Amino acid sequence: MSNYNLICPLPLDSSEIITLAHGGGGRLTRRLIEGVFLPQFANPSLQILHDGAVFKHNGGRLAFTTDSYVVQPIFFPGGDIGTLAVNGTINDLAMCGALPLYLSVGVILEEGFPVAQLQRIVASMRSATEVSGVKIIAGDTKVVNRGKEDGIYINTAGIGFIEHHLDITPASISPGDAVILSGDIGRHALAVIAMREDLDLEIPIFSDCAPLAEPILKLIAAGVEVHCLRDLTRGGLATALVELADSSRTHISFSESAVLVSEPVRGLSEMLGFDPLYLANEGRFVAFLPEKEVDKAVDILHTYSVSAGAAVIGQVSASDKGMVTMTTIIGSSRRIEMLSGEQLPRIC
Repeated sequence: MSNYNLICPLPLDSSEIITLAHGGGGRLTRRLIEGVFLPQFANPSLQILHDGAVFKHNGGRLAFTTDSYVVQPIFFPGGDIGTLAVNGTINDLAMCGALPLYLSVGVILEEGFPVAQLQRIVASMRSATEVSGVKIIAGDTKVVNRGKEDGIYINTAGIGFIEHHLDITPASISPGDAVILSGDIGRHALAVIAMREDLDLEIPIFSDCAPLAEPILKLIAAGVEVHCLRDLTRGGLATALVELADSSRTHISFSESAVLVSEPVRGLSEMLGFDPLYLANEGRFVAFLPEKEVDKAVDILHTYSVSAGAAVIGQVSASDKGMVTMTTIIGSSRRIEMLSGEQLPRIC
C-alpha cells in the first residue's frame, strides 16, 4: 500500500468554484480529490488510489469500481455513451486484475430526450456486455427538467472476482520494472472532438473503445508477474504515468519514439494544438512488470486485436520522489507533468 498523504499541500479555498478542468483528469482533478474527498472519506481502500477497490470476502478477493459518463456527443465513430459506460467499467475492474462479473447502471435522462436514441444506447450496452460476458443486474432511472442536462448521463458500478495472488496496485511498481503500452494512443479523444466540431477528415478517426479484460487475464493466467496496470482514460498516457510515479515514489522514464501515434491522430493533434500524450483513450493500458517477463507478456498481448500494438516504452528506476521523464525524438530529456488545465472537456 502506498504512503499516500491525505492532507493536500494546497487546500482548496472554500470560495473556489468548480470548473470543467476539475473533471479533466489533470492537476486540478488531483487537487479536488486530495483537498475535498480524501480527507473526509479516508480509508485504506481509497488510499491506494487505483482504478478500483480490492477487498476480501469469504476467503476470496473482490474488486469494486464505479464511474460516470457525460460524453458529448453521445454517438461518435467507434462507439457511443453506452459502449463507453460498459467497457470503461469493465476496464477499471481489469486494471485490478479481476474477472468482471456484474454491473449496475444508473441512467439520468433529460426531459425531451428521444426514446429511439435511448433504445440505441441500451442496445449498445447489451451488445458490450455480451462480448465481455458480464451481466447488468441492477439499475436506476431518473429524469430531470429540460435544459438541466445534455440529454443523458450514465453511471455504472461493477464488481469482479480476483482469482490469483498478485497485488496489482501502484505500490507494487518496483525499480527494474519494464513499462508496456498496449497500443497507439489518442484516438478516442480525437474521434469525439472531430464529431463534436463536425470536422471533415480525409481519414476518419475511430475511438479505441474496447474491453481489456481478456488479454490482461490471459497474462495473469500465463503466470506473468504483473505489478501494476492502468487504463489511459482522462489525461491520457502522461497523466497516468505521473500518477503512478507519484504513488509508487519511483522514476518512470520512457521514449517518445516508442509511443505509437497514428498519422491521422498526429496530424489532427498538430492542427488543433493538442499533445497526444494527454489525449484520452478508452481501450489502452500500461502494464508494469519485471524485465524478465517482457518477451512473454508482449507475445501474449500480440495475440489480441485490442493489444496487437503492444510494445515496451520505458522502465522504472529508484527515486526519492515520483517523477516521469521522456527521451524525445531528438534525444533530449523532457520532464512530464500533469496538465494544469483541460485539453478536451466531456470526452468520457
